Amino acid sequence: MGAITVNVQSKIGLLVYMGARDELNRLKWHPRLSLLDVRVAIVHRGAPGNIRVVEGSDIKELGRAFMRVASQEGEVDIPYHRILRIEARGRTLWRKRGF
Repeated sequence: MGAITVNVQSKIGLLVYMGARDELNRLKWHPRLSLLDVRVAIVHRGAPGNIRVVEGSDIKELGRAFMRVASQEGEVDIPYHRILRIEARGRTLWRKRGF
């Protein structure tokens, strides 16, 4: 399953693919949005339905291949390919194809 896709029109009119990392970085640096508004659904084996939701306030770092989040076990690295959906303020901003 590939990720989908929020396609955004660039300044020169081309559609540009945005992955989960791109969307999280956009929220992090946006002047009117915040990672604090975000809920990220991830694949988490053993959780109910194998899905866990990470609150934006638990995201500590956006690395190159992972996001570091605070959890009961301490800080853990979640690879971006495990992200299923990103929501903010009740809207789905990004989702993995088929989810």
